[in-house]
Amino acid sequence: MSRPIIAANFKMNVTAGEMASYAPRLAAAVADIDDVEVVVAPPFTSIDRAARGFGNSAIRLAGQDVSEQPHGAFTGEVSVAMLRELGCRYAIVGHSERRLHEGETDARVSAKALALLAGGMRPIVCVGESLADREQDRTLEVVNAQLRGGLAGVSADQARDLVVAYEPIWAIGTGRTATPELAQEVHGAVREGLQALFGDAGTDVRIQYGGSVKPDNAAALMAQRDIDGALVGGASLDPASFASIVRAASSR
Repeated sequence: MSRPIIAANFKMNVTAGEMASYAPRLAAAVADIDDVEVVVAPPFTSIDRAARGFGNSAIRLAGQDVSEQPHGAFTGEVSVAMLRELGCRYAIVGHSERRLHEGETDARVSAKALALLAGGMRPIVCVGESLADREQDRTLEVVNAQLRGGLAGVSADQARDLVVAYEPIWAIGTGRTATPELAQEVHGAVREGLQALFGDAGTDVRIQYGGSVKPDNAAALMAQRDIDGALVGGASLDPASFASIVRAASSR
């Protein structure tokens, strides 16, 4: 069984000043858990403060996005090298909010994932369907298309450094959560898709669930065969709440 990975996506929340208080509280709350990989993706402005606050803890840092470009005249963008210099090991790419608000395509998700892998970082590649897609019974079609497009060009050797996050868009920030059985159905299909793309290496790719994950539903989700962790939004903003989700993954 893969080591679970629980990642916090703070989105546009938590200032550098707030992070100075948050980081040591979370580090203390999960200090005794060593069988779960804990990752935190703060806003870019808070990453350095998070690194200092987490200190020598095992908590990993992530960027919420990254440019596929190494440097240049790209106002507002952040490169792989910039994130690595701040201590980030991961970056989220293809989040549904980036797809919706910034028009991010599968081709750009692939370019970002490849840039991360080439730069020694690990991409968390997001896939997921809208409510309309689900109501039209297109969930697996949409998710598989995003998976193929977003991972185009990734080799089997690189695949073991991937994390895939399945996030049904209709469940993000709405309080609605896919039942563990529905989530497992899609995670199982994602697993088959990864195996089709990468052979045996696809078995080792960890697949997170994202979509209103909370302390009271985390254990049931983590108990599913192909759910290897969670990408947590709102519930991660409180360190005690987020630590409870990490503990649920530890006891799976």
